[in-house]
Amino acid sequence: MQHMTDKEMVNDVLSMMKSSLTAYTTSISESANQQLRQTLQQIRNSDEQFHYQLFQLAQSKGFYKPAIQADTKDIQQVKSMITS
Repeated sequence: MQHMTDKEMVNDVLSMMKSSLTAYTTSISESANQQLRQTLQQIRNSDEQFHYQLFQLAQSKGFYKPAIQADTKDIQQVKSMITS
């Protein structure tokens, strides 16, 4: 039996959290019950905070390498494509 590395476990949890956050957002936007909406928003906010903390840990351990930052020209090009 092969065990998962720390990197694999962290990336797995990050991936699951991203899926959960998407599901919460969909549920919130489709809920007519205000109390349910508020509860889901609280859970989502808590999960977002946990996700960010785990992301920071992953980044500090070298488990996650962010993409190279786009330059201003590329950003402007995307903006113009979206707004036109």
